[in-house]
Amino acid sequence: MNTIVPDYSRRDFLKKSSFAAAGTLSLVSIPLMGASCTPVQEELNVVGPKAGYSPQIGTLVSMMNWMRNVIEDQVRGLEQEQLDFLIDDKANTIGAMLLHLAATERFYQIHTLEGKNWGDWSREDRSRWSVASGLGDEARKKIKGNDLTYYLDALNEVRSHTLNELKNRDDDWLLKIDTNWAWGPTNAYCKWFHVVEHESNHNGQVKFIKARIPS
Repeated sequence: MNTIVPDYSRRDFLKKSSFAAAGTLSLVSIPLMGASCTPVQEELNVVGPKAGYSPQIGTLVSMMNWMRNVIEDQVRGLEQEQLDFLIDDKANTIGAMLLHLAATERFYQIHTLEGKNWGDWSREDRSRWSVASGLGDEARKKIKGNDLTYYLDALNEVRSHTLNELKNRDDDWLLKIDTNWAWGPTNAYCKWFHVVEHESNHNGQVKFIKARIPS
């Protein structure tokens, strides 16, 4: 089963581990913001509740939006040759990392919103996302020759589905604990914050690669 775990163990985990999704759930003891909390304004740099979402989900969404804007700013204007640039035969291209971010988010959709494990993925999802999810040699061979719009469209398609689905969830769902998660007891809030952290991690890699692309 594939999932997204911290970089120091991701490859071994993708190859070797499996676990049951959802598990026994219990509500964490975190004070909830009042349901009548007035949503903050929609400015990108204001983190907090957003119209159309429960208070804590809206706060999560504001963080997701902020980090995605950073990623998009980082790659704006890159040409195909730059997106395909490889520093060495162990590196990932910027294009592959962008598709990897979309694949990661799709995994967390399937896991948290659909309650499925990697083995339960549809043939279509596995065919579309497995290479980008795993990166490595296969991604270096297959993920290339695409313009920036291709990668941004994939990111936006997946994100649009996430946002629509999160509108149908509440803070109780976000805070429930999955006792069988690979890292130990973990709630959906942590899993989706990891999607944000994951983008931040690869943003640093994108900056590193951009600085080394021949002018």
